[in-house]
Amino acid sequence: QVQLVDPGGGLVQPGGSLRLSCAASGSIFSDYTMGWYRQTPGKQRELVAAITSGGNTDYSASVKGRFTISRDNAKNTVYLQMNSLKPEDTAVYYCRANHPFTGAFYWGQGTQVTVSS
Repeated sequence: QVQLVDPGGGLVQPGGSLRLSCAASGSIFSDYTMGWYRQTPGKQRELVAAITSGGNTDYSASVKGRFTISRDNAKNTVYLQMNSLKPEDTAVYYCRANHPFTGAFYWGQGTQVTVSS
């Protein structure tokens, strides 16, 4: 079992930056692939970025070059550094832990990010 806590959202102006964090507890964090997803009303949750236990990363085309995912296994925490934010980045952001072998997955509670002037 993995519990995820993902605070760190808020209101930011276009062009600004924000860092999200997601702290995990309850299992071996380093075994899990960690991801950030986002969802807007009426749309499906979409993958923003992911990082494997080995540190390999993947990004959606819409955020590549602007967002950076990283993890600190000593702190059981994954981060999403978001730069050059755009109004279309406005969404609820969720972190997810996915075990690559068992298929078990867990979601954080989500945090609102609003990009607006």
